[in-house]
Amino acid sequence: MDKVDWLIDSLTKQIAEFIVEDEKIEYDEALRKLYSSQIFAKLTDKETYLYREGAAYLYQYYLEEK
Repeated sequence: MDKVDWLIDSLTKQIAEFIVEDEKIEYDEALRKLYSSQIFAKLTDKETYLYREGAAYLYQYYLEEK
């Protein structure tokens, strides 16, 4: 795993934790919701450079998408 993949993985975990806290759901369900979102597709596209942003910033995009 390279540095970018590690950053994406870390951000994914942090965003999922925000979803768990805010929506009062299980972690697995939060991951499913995140994985099916447009922001996750953009985050995993390394050419968008979204992995350089903070988890809270990306979570706001997730909330706006809903």
